[in-house]
Amino acid sequence: MDNTHISRRGRGRAMALAAGTVVVAVVAQVPAGATAVPAGHRTAGAAAVAQRSAQFVTAHDTTAYDDTYYKDALGKTGKALKAALHRIISTTQTGKLTYSQVWDALKNTDQDPANSANVILLYSGKSQSKNSNGGNPDDWNREHVWAKSHGDFGTATGPGTDLHHLRPADVSVNSTRGNKDFDNGGKELGEAPGNYTDGDSFEPRDADKGDVARMILYMAVRYDGGDGFPDLEPNDKVGNGSRPYLGRISVLKQWSRQDPPSAFEKRRNQVIFDKYQHNRNPFIDHPEWANAIW
Repeated sequence: MDNTHISRRGRGRAMALAAGTVVVAVVAQVPAGATAVPAGHRTAGAAAVAQRSAQFVTAHDTTAYDDTYYKDALGKTGKALKAALHRIISTTQTGKLTYSQVWDALKNTDQDPANSANVILLYSGKSQSKNSNGGNPDDWNREHVWAKSHGDFGTATGPGTDLHHLRPADVSVNSTRGNKDFDNGGKELGEAPGNYTDGDSFEPRDADKGDVARMILYMAVRYDGGDGFPDLEPNDKVGNGSRPYLGRISVLKQWSRQDPPSAFEKRRNQVIFDKYQHNRNPFIDHPEWANAIW
């Protein structure tokens, strides 16, 4: 483990806010107690995505689902809350996609609000043509944020095709992430500034940290060993290999607090609910539930 990795791990980094009008749009989404740091730490790509995300107006107030969708989870904590949310998001997931259908779904869920012909790529934040999907180094492909080798669930319908953790990503950046756990530290990626990696972990740029955390927590609640799939659980380790675990939970919780749900992320959750799977990521609607469970 190199010195860069060690020194960066000890450093808590919060998402910084861009200047000007973007600040107004993003601050409106930051809950009480969230932490911000000077804008100098934030990459230009992160600021650009925040600006594009701010153009979205969320179609629905997510608290409107408390009396209906989430009514059986309200007031619970710990294992009881996790069990209630599992029942809710598993029984309402009436739409399930094949792996080939994921291509077209991602063109909708991750559409660039500033250019309907493009999608926004995870990690790099690049806006790229919807039609440039494929296997070439500069194409985009389907990134399993919960790496499919962690539990060996492959690309069969189920966790392998669940849109709540599948995102378009640059092919070569996706390859660099591989199946690494998530943690702070490493060397910066030249192709995707703001992302860092070493031999056993990957750190996404600030604008994607909360997204990644909430996707991982969704997967841990949705897949509990039923449906013929492994029981996916976050832990506080890296190097989990093929076991159905992904870390580090302490860092993921920190990232979720530092990078609250953006308008882009909320819109994505709504599209998946309305058009595709008909279930929701509860940690986008209620980020505070991460601490209530873990």
